[in-house]
Amino acid sequence: MANRVRLVLALHNHQPIGNFDGVCEAAYQDSYRPFLEVLAEFPEIVISLHLSGSLLDWLVDHHTEYIDRVATLVDRGQIEILGGPYYEPILTAIPRRDRLGQIVEYSARLEELFCRPVRGMWVPERVWEQSLVGDVTQAGIEATILDDHHFRHAGLVDDELHGYYLTEDEGRLLRVFPGSERLRYTIPFADPSETIDHLRQIGERCPEAVVTFGDDGEKFGTWPGTREPVYAGGWLRRFFEAVRQHGDWLVPCRLSDVMDQVPPVGKIYIPDGSYREMTEWALPLPRQEEYQRLTDRLDGNPESAVARRFLHGGVWRNFRVKYSESNEMTARMLQVSAQLADLQQQEPNDSQQNDLDEARRDLYRAQCNCTYWHGAFGGLYLPHLRNAVYRHLIVAENRLERVAGRARTWCQVDAHDYNLDGRKEVRLAGDRLAAYFCPSRGGHLYELDVRSIAHNLLATLNRRPEFYHQAIVELAAKEPDEIAGAHGDAAGARSIHHQATCKQPDLHRRLVYDRWPRKGSVDHFLQPGLTLDRFRQGEGSIGDFNLGAYAATIRQQTDRCEVRMQRQGRVGPYTCTVTKSVCLKAGASRLEFDYWLDELPRGVPLHFGVEFNIAGLAAGASDRYFYDARGATRGSLDTPLDLQSLQRVGVVDEWLGLDVALEFSQPAAVWALPIETISQSEGGYEAVFQSTALMPHWEFEAPETGSVHFRVSLVVDTSAAQARKLLEIPAPSMVVTSHG
Repeated sequence: MANRVRLVLALHNHQPIGNFDGVCEAAYQDSYRPFLEVLAEFPEIVISLHLSGSLLDWLVDHHTEYIDRVATLVDRGQIEILGGPYYEPILTAIPRRDRLGQIVEYSARLEELFCRPVRGMWVPERVWEQSLVGDVTQAGIEATILDDHHFRHAGLVDDELHGYYLTEDEGRLLRVFPGSERLRYTIPFADPSETIDHLRQIGERCPEAVVTFGDDGEKFGTWPGTREPVYAGGWLRRFFEAVRQHGDWLVPCRLSDVMDQVPPVGKIYIPDGSYREMTEWALPLPRQEEYQRLTDRLDGNPESAVARRFLHGGVWRNFRVKYSESNEMTARMLQVSAQLADLQQQEPNDSQQNDLDEARRDLYRAQCNCTYWHGAFGGLYLPHLRNAVYRHLIVAENRLERVAGRARTWCQVDAHDYNLDGRKEVRLAGDRLAAYFCPSRGGHLYELDVRSIAHNLLATLNRRPEFYHQAIVELAAKEPDEIAGAHGDAAGARSIHHQATCKQPDLHRRLVYDRWPRKGSVDHFLQPGLTLDRFRQGEGSIGDFNLGAYAATIRQQTDRCEVRMQRQGRVGPYTCTVTKSVCLKAGASRLEFDYWLDELPRGVPLHFGVEFNIAGLAAGASDRYFYDARGATRGSLDTPLDLQSLQRVGVVDEWLGLDVALEFSQPAAVWALPIETISQSEGGYEAVFQSTALMPHWEFEAPETGSVHFRVSLVVDTSAAQARKLLEIPAPSMVVTSHG
């Protein structure tokens, strides 16, 4: 008989803030509910369960029976509830005050629901830095799970990973369990006997071993191709039966059982890191390609295990370098967090404290990690998740402005390093809009918040090369039967990371990469006669204004604020000066862009355009559409348009109750084109509509003065959304009295 092996099964169930109800419901029906039903049949199988706070809140609202069932299994000792930060942020990405606040608040919520102390926690995406120990323990947590990948980089080898360790920071001790990567790849992708054999071999070598499995609960039914084998094919039931059959030496344990019954193996300090795949995704594309070539060469090499112990990928924080959009969201989140902390120090009254508490909840929701990174799972490429982050940040900021005592109408201009790039950006903010400009990068408008509907019109995403794009090209070259054979099912795949399928045809033909940020007020000098098709491919630029630095000055008046940006730059072989002034008035829902083009070459055909990308509006729906100056509908938002001689063009999203129009002082030709990324998700490769690019452009020859002037007005109308809100407000009850 093998030596006793304690098996910790820890499941992490999560749905991000902003996910669609239908997606959450499908995960409930495919994974969460059936897993508990099977587990309840095996009372000797105990697990540690983590539900992220965003998922817990959804379950409380939609499936209280699930919460009740979990509570029943907690009461009989079959489930131990793990805590963590409430809304699943990457702990290293948020301020320390928010780490503590999120963990403490979620522990209190779990203890209220399940009437048990929370001792262990789940570290979101297992993103670790040693300094977290102090914050985690101060929040009352005793233990957590990290990948064995972390421990190998600290110098440990296989048979030193079958237990748990103490780690320390500033004198505070935390128990850390190494989660087995081998089990992550066999459960549920290999026959249960493979896992049992692996555990038996560990028991034969290591007396009193503890082996920890920690992974996503969604792999039991929600991940593509897993529901059929896990439930209809009986994989989960066979796995539990196998564990029960070998109960003479294989003992399922909760995290707390091991803490109470088994001493730590020793002490360890753990390097910064995450799970192995995450460290690969965080690398810049050229380094990611080098990393893959290196690991491919190691496969089959007898020294592979040793080499991999010292091979480290990237650092999670560098997603903010790899994706500027992630950095913009993070910097915005930090701005709101700092504003909240400042106002909290000012002895608020009860009404103000209520606003601060609600703002803190919205801030915490906006810190949900999924939107800030991209890999097989990260949601940066999903517009509805980016919209949710900005929605909660804007709602939080609206509350904070009220606590700060803002007048009913106001406007203000500030210059500050808002995006944390070492240079100053400019913010024009008022009671209706908040606009962020980056003078050092083309003078772009990179965020435009519509306060009334809490929507950032510039929550865009650039099309950029990704490591897996080559796989899409290679997949397209295969014959259909080869593709079908490559997909397989969950039982035959090594993991979700090794399943490849295209969710739409001809994705390889739609791989296009942007040469400038898809933002607002992007200034273009173009080849005369340039066509929409060529511009759509990123061709035809003959100037350096779309990325060049502008000098900026700001001006504040009582009811008006302005930023003026100027650059002398290149137009083909010529130089000219572009000055653009942007004005916001108190109480207004419009930005006025005045352009002065000076020192233009005379007698030379010129072509100038100003690009605006509008994000967060869905494509292909009949209630989201373009319209022209006469109010005529010109197609859905995924329709390329080449319109002539307009003084107004707009887009409408009836679902949001939003109308965004561009008005021109001089008739303009207008190009409209959909911006669509080709990205990776759990289900495979897919095209995702990101934004609508609208570009008024003018072809002309400069007058003798060498100067021309254009005005572009960006007008936002949310009256439909406001009317809808009024309809949702219940009428006041009428008290009728009778007189006898």
